[in-house]
Amino acid sequence: MIKEGYVEKVIYKNDDNGYAVFTVEGEDGEDIFVGTLHGISEGIYISAEGEYVNHPQYDLQFKFTSYEIKMPDDMVSVERYLGSGIIKGVGEALAKRIVKKFKMDSLRIIEEEPERLAEVKGISERKAREIAVSYNEKKEMQDAIIFLTGYGISINLAVKIFNEYGQEMYKIIRSNPYKIAEDISGVGFKTADEIAERMGISSDSDFRIRAALLYTLLNASQLGHMYLPKQMLVAKTYSLLVDDNVPYNEELENEIGSQIIELQMAGKAIVKELDGAVIAVYAAVNYYIELNSARILSDIDLDFTSEDRPLDKMLAQIEEVEKITLEEKQKLAIKNAVNNGVAVITGGPGTGKTTTINAMIKMFEKLNLELLLAAPTGRAAKRITEATGYTAQTIHRLLELSGGGIDEEGNSSTYTFARNSNNPLEADVIIIDEMSMVDSSLFYSLLQAIMPGTRLVLVGDSNQLPSVGPGNVLKDIIRSEVFSVTVLDKIFRQGENSDIITNAHLINAGKQLAINNKSRDFFYIPRQGSQDIIAELKHLILDSLPGFFQVDPMNIQVLTPMRKYELGVENLNKRLQEILNPPNRSIPEKEKNDVVFRKGDKVMQIKNNYKLEWKIMDAKGRFVKEEGVGVFNGDVGFVKEIDEFDQKIVVEYDDGRLVDYLYSQLDELEHAYAITIHKSQGSEYPVVVIPLLTGPAKLLNRNLLYTAVTRARKGVVIVGNIGLVKTMIDNIDEQKRYTTFAERLVELA
Repeated sequence: MIKEGYVEKVIYKNDDNGYAVFTVEGEDGEDIFVGTLHGISEGIYISAEGEYVNHPQYDLQFKFTSYEIKMPDDMVSVERYLGSGIIKGVGEALAKRIVKKFKMDSLRIIEEEPERLAEVKGISERKAREIAVSYNEKKEMQDAIIFLTGYGISINLAVKIFNEYGQEMYKIIRSNPYKIAEDISGVGFKTADEIAERMGISSDSDFRIRAALLYTLLNASQLGHMYLPKQMLVAKTYSLLVDDNVPYNEELENEIGSQIIELQMAGKAIVKELDGAVIAVYAAVNYYIELNSARILSDIDLDFTSEDRPLDKMLAQIEEVEKITLEEKQKLAIKNAVNNGVAVITGGPGTGKTTTINAMIKMFEKLNLELLLAAPTGRAAKRITEATGYTAQTIHRLLELSGGGIDEEGNSSTYTFARNSNNPLEADVIIIDEMSMVDSSLFYSLLQAIMPGTRLVLVGDSNQLPSVGPGNVLKDIIRSEVFSVTVLDKIFRQGENSDIITNAHLINAGKQLAINNKSRDFFYIPRQGSQDIIAELKHLILDSLPGFFQVDPMNIQVLTPMRKYELGVENLNKRLQEILNPPNRSIPEKEKNDVVFRKGDKVMQIKNNYKLEWKIMDAKGRFVKEEGVGVFNGDVGFVKEIDEFDQKIVVEYDDGRLVDYLYSQLDELEHAYAITIHKSQGSEYPVVVIPLLTGPAKLLNRNLLYTAVTRARKGVVIVGNIGLVKTMIDNIDEQKRYTTFAERLVELA
């Protein structure tokens, strides 16, 4: 059934999901319409398809499943439409004056000749432009939703697609609907495949198979791989294309192999035979990232050895001035950093990496070399700044990230770095801390901005979990044995009675821990069942730990191996929010997709967003001291403000960046009272609480436990199945990452 008419009154609207209840005046009188309609406002003319339903409270309603916004076709309707509030800055009085001046030509004037609006009393040239922008934005979105819903795409997904691509979406949907699975969070291959089917793309088309192959390679990158073995790629792609209940199709499997060759010929994939007769298939971008990174790293590894520099004497002077005593390997690490274009320093907690960096900085200052210090995340940069007194920044800020533009190959990009091969970093030495967190893509961007003659010093713990992004950069560089690597293995902080340090090294060595609670900073609390563990977490965070360790409860970090299940981050965050930031009538909050964001909440960005703008204010909050773009996966901050009028949440991150999130962007945030151990990389917390009960055997390994324990500065508390600690220490089964960066480095050496 089709009903149409003018929207008389908006009774309710949800700006997040577009659900609306409104009255419509049609030829048969007034009806109550219910359904999803983004941008609803009084005065627009709607034609909708649906059916009448009986609501127990509101009686008869017209529930629509699709709609079309029609432009008004008489002067009264035009005036009504313009005065409805759909266009920012235009009310009833101004709408009257516009229609009086331009009559039925009013909408065309706004769209095509907006400068003429200045002929109307009360409209300046600036306001004329603003009216045109608002009108066109509404019209573009409405046209896009009509187009996309015509292909069976839900209105919510249609809005996401339009927000991602704008007017480019028409070309993308018609030519390659599978691209939306690559670019839009929450859209998988199956969704894109359904859209492709409606677009008329055959289920056995070469295009579909190639799209499935590229999607599988993209998904592999998200799991950390730079390539997939061909046999594995074919099997995973086959499972994407065919339902489980369909008989095996040998012809399709062969065609998948043929399309790999087609992708190779098109330059979208690279196929190489590795040692052991493994055939590796790379997304082309990953192959060239490894190859070019190896080339640049080899090029900058110059020999700076000079007999004119009395390094031992200079080190002795630094020890005297700084009142420190450097161990021989620390001295060696500093000498290697001075004498080599590329130097790696690795070691576990308490082995003096920070002391070494401090002394190294003093050495480079004595040599009158200009230095830059950076880390992968804001939290890691802040920590190394506090530890050294030397200003560090994130790698993204070091490279001067900007939101969008043209990359070096002439392609449009969602982000660019101002620092690159054409505009390199101006420094004699660049030190990167927490290198285990740096993925292949970011490392390649860094290398492009470094010219031969600049020393690069990489510092990190190679036994931690690898980066969230693809690659295994630090381990691969060490494994290649091409560059100067100094392993710091003497533990200095044992003298502080730190069982955190001692136990971390025992875990890494595969040795079992003494579970006796005789420590001052490492504790075990046996509990059976998830509810008992959650109850204990509440007691620890509110009562026991703040006083014992003299910490704010908000600075106690719960680290869990999993996302799902009762002890995963999703459930724990709901429970911990109730404990640490419970509902209060005086505290503003916003619900989005069954998640309540409340002022004061601890939150985390869960995807890289190179477009989000940030600013840092002065101490009094009056002036913008610094601004830029880019918020990254794993950044943690607090909800500072919830603005219902502007429909946004303001988050303040660790390094003082303030970021505005529109309500429609809240799916990029999640609570961070509990986070996965993977997401804790590079961060340090006063106290860490680790709930353990059960989980997948491959996940619960030594590497994971080591990373969790080394995040703590003052205290570690393990709660739950204490026997699982022994199991994790014994389990060295880490998920393999398919990378060949080490092999590329060896070839070039």
